[in-house]
Amino acid sequence: MHRYKSSLRYPKFAAYSFVSKRFSHLETAGPLASLLRSRSVVRFRGPDTLKFLHGLLTNDVRRFGEPLGERTSNLPTPNLPALSVPPMYAALLTPQGRFLYDLFLYMPPRPEAKLDRNGSGPGSNSDESFQLFADVDATVLDELLQTFRKYRLRSKVEIENVAEDFSCWQRYGGNLSERLLSAEEPEAASVGWGGGVDRTGVSASHGVNLGWHWFKDPRLDSLGFRGIFPADTIPPLVEADKETDEQNYLLWRLQKGVAEGSTEIPKGEAIPLEYNLAGLNAISFDKGCYVGQELVARTHHRGVIRKRAVPLRFLSDSGEEVEQKVAPGSEVKDDTSHKKVGTVTTALGCRGLGLLRLADAFKGLGALTIQGCEDVKVEAIRPDWWPAEWFQEHQQHSAVA
Repeated sequence: MHRYKSSLRYPKFAAYSFVSKRFSHLETAGPLASLLRSRSVVRFRGPDTLKFLHGLLTNDVRRFGEPLGERTSNLPTPNLPALSVPPMYAALLTPQGRFLYDLFLYMPPRPEAKLDRNGSGPGSNSDESFQLFADVDATVLDELLQTFRKYRLRSKVEIENVAEDFSCWQRYGGNLSERLLSAEEPEAASVGWGGGVDRTGVSASHGVNLGWHWFKDPRLDSLGFRGIFPADTIPPLVEADKETDEQNYLLWRLQKGVAEGSTEIPKGEAIPLEYNLAGLNAISFDKGCYVGQELVARTHHRGVIRKRAVPLRFLSDSGEEVEQKVAPGSEVKDDTSHKKVGTVTTALGCRGLGLLRLADAFKGLGALTIQGCEDVKVEAIRPDWWPAEWFQEHQQHSAVA
């Protein structure tokens, strides 16, 4: 159990824990940090860990087994590794290529990549088994564990629920992402500090339990930083008045068109490329076979994605944002043809995410409405991180529609 709740621990910031009516509040309030209670942590441990996961997941997890390389860091401290491997985003699919679960994979720092506890020399290279941690959707945790254990067969890998020991956090906001991720050196960005700071001292005071620290979100720079930390500690750089409810992180993601978890990406139904997992660095098209790979590869090489998950804004006839009037599962229709354009998959306040036909999604304000609630207009927003070819694809579809 976590020892505190954000709104109780920091009453000064409690007023910000409700969902803001306008996203601009988040743009100016950062850097914010949220404990992600929607995520749990599992551990894969044993000599067959990489081989086991490589045959299942959409991304190339062999990267975690590669040598750390020649580069050394200027931050050698007892509690922050000189070298670390960034996390990876990946998914487990059904044999038919439908989405099941998403995972953020983290490799704990290797002992030889850090100084020892006294800071007097390299850490000892212990004989402990290779291990990877993953943060996963907490609502499907038991089912996820059963699924991975079903695939394990004779592989030498342990799959453990360590949710009582570790928590997942996100650090984000308009005042954080663009500035820190573009201007700072990698070592400084990894702990969220910029130039002009005694970086060795900063890292020494802000590493947690010998090595746990923030990483760039492996999906998009604009999503900020992500990490898992011991459950009985507060992560570094979490300012007392900037810890906020997870719903604000959800709002941040929705505005960028990023779904997460087995509810927002419907389990057993969603086609990964329609939910933009390739653009979010979750899929390797070079790694070879994995569960569901055939359909993903065929769809990718065909190059035609007619529907995609896009951010939505819900408005009144006068153009004002409307709150709490749209539920997940609501149908989006073209107000002129009355044809279904897509479905709202996630909704929070005046923001949402929908799986829409690209040929109809961006026709302009007032063109789309909610079925059965025609006074609510739907504005689909093209995210700025979308590759150019996705938009060209939309233009081509529109031209032949």
